[in-house]
Parts: sequence; C-alpha cells; structure tokens
Amino acid sequence: MTDTGFTPTDRVERLVLPAGGDTVDLVLDTDAYNEVDDQFAIAHALRSGDTVEALYAAPFHNQRSEGPGDGMAQSYDEIERVLDRMSESRPVFRGATRYMDHGDDPVESAAVSDLIERAHAPRDEPLYVVAIGAATNVASAVVADPSIVPEIVVVWLGGTPHGWHSASEFNLSQDVPAARVLFDSGVPLVHVPTINVSEHVRTSVPELRTLFGSGSSTGDDGGVGGRPDGESGGGIGPFLVDRVADYEGASGTAWSKVIWDLAATAVLATPEAVETVRVPSPILTDEETWSRDDARHDVRVVRRVDRDAVFADLAERLDG
Repeated sequence: MTDTGFTPTDRVERLVLPAGGDTVDLVLDTDAYNEVDDQFAIAHALRSGDTVEALYAAPFHNQRSEGPGDGMAQSYDEIERVLDRMSESRPVFRGATRYMDHGDDPVESAAVSDLIERAHAPRDEPLYVVAIGAATNVASAVVADPSIVPEIVVVWLGGTPHGWHSASEFNLSQDVPAARVLFDSGVPLVHVPTINVSEHVRTSVPELRTLFGSGSSTGDDGGVGGRPDGESGGGIGPFLVDRVADYEGASGTAWSKVIWDLAATAVLATPEAVETVRVPSPILTDEETWSRDDARHDVRVVRRVDRDAVFADLAERLDG
C-alpha cells in the first residue's frame, strides 16, 4: 500500500481512546438487517452525545438475504426504519454489493466514496469509523485511498480473541480479504472480538420489556424475527423489544440473546465499561487462524465488556 507517512508514534497516539465525557465524530457501518443487534447499536450511537455524521449499509449473506448485495439493500432499509423510529435524520449510503476478491480489490460504492470524503474533511480529531459487519466498505475505502489512514480510527467488531484456536466468525468470514486489510494496512484499529468479549453483552425479552416497554407487533415494518410483519408501535424502545421478541427461538425456556454490536458502540459511548490493551496486530492466515509477529504495528483489542454498565447506559440514554 502507499506510504502515508504515518509513523508508529502517530498510530500509538491515535490508539489512545477518548475518555468518558469526550465526544467524537463518527460514522457507523452496519449490516443492520442481519439479525437484531445492529438496531441497538444504531440507537446507542445516536443517543451517545457523539456526532454521528452518516450511516453505511454493509453487505451480508445468510438466511435473511439472497446474497451480499441483497443483504446490503435490506440493511439500508432497516437503517431508515431505525432512524424513523428515533425521529432522527442522517445521511445513509448504500455500500458494497459483493465482497472483496483479494486485498487489492476495493469495491466501489456510495458508502466508500462518502467515507473517503469525510475522512479528508477538516476536523481537530480523527473520524471514528464504527464497523459492525463485514469490513468490506471500510477496507475498500482504505485500499482505494490509503491517504485516509492517518485521518481515521476504525472500531471493528468481528473475529475472535487473538489467542483463540480459530479466527472464524460471521463478520470476519463473510469477507476475509477485507478483515485482513484492517489488520495489515496500519490503519488505527480497535478490535472488538466476539467470543468471551462481546458475547457477554446478552439480554432477555423480559429484561427488555422492563427497560423499554412491552412492544406491540402489528402491521408491516419489515420484521427480521420469526414474524415477517413485526412492527413495533411507539418509539425506538418498543421497536427494539419486538425485534428481539420476534427473533427465532425467543419463545423458548431460559432464552437470552447476545446484542453483540453494543460492545462496539460502548467503546466510544461507554468507555468506562470497556477494558482494552494495546498489542501487536495479529496475522490473519488463509486458514482463518491467528498468527503472531511481535514486530508488527500495534492495534488495540477489547478484552472485557461490563454488560450491566452497557445496558444501564443504553436504558438511560433511551429513556423517554
């Protein structure tokens, strides 16, 4: 990649996270229709006090989409639904319709163009890029214009802890070349793993109903759970409750749901709830395992998330 003149010292300074009470400018890259956690993260970011400049729809492919392009399009619609429930207005941009074939294969999209433009916009502090899906859009921007590397800090949720026997995880495995760009490019990166970290950010339907109301599923609102017609009456709280209540398996005994992506927004919105450490960037192998080289540039990795503190913060911010 092109030499950006970004030094190791510069990167270390970028990896000092904002303290509680500090506010930042950010964009949010989300596969919002993939399941039901992105919706919580969008709401958390919008009510955090940080400036959410734009949202990007990320691709995904599972049982809820016909392919990455369809997943991106459905995510775009879901982002708009969340904004509508919150009576918020932000620019929303469509992202990639396919994954990267290799590390030098940026996928053009409106989201990538907007990210590059915003990264270069004059500002006193870096633009934070909170990415909670496949890394396609963010990695494509970095590859298409490496000069944005000194201008941004990426917070990406995906993969596993660096000592885990496998790196495989939904977000990472959807686009391995894009994930590898994040770890190899030298872009300031805060890595939020899933296993033993964000998987602890878990809740249940009864708890959500206590926090946000009972919800009410009527009409047609593009539900992502067991009922395709799951619309929530009222504002964002009942909407979030119904998204989880309608999720597959939610009616089972002793059931809970991981709200993975709240761990990513908590890095900036609730920093006191997140424990991190600076380490050499791991090497993501072709076998989707981690390899280590202590001579590599540093990244910051989240080691622990205080689940109770994150949900208490979300509930307080969404109150009313």
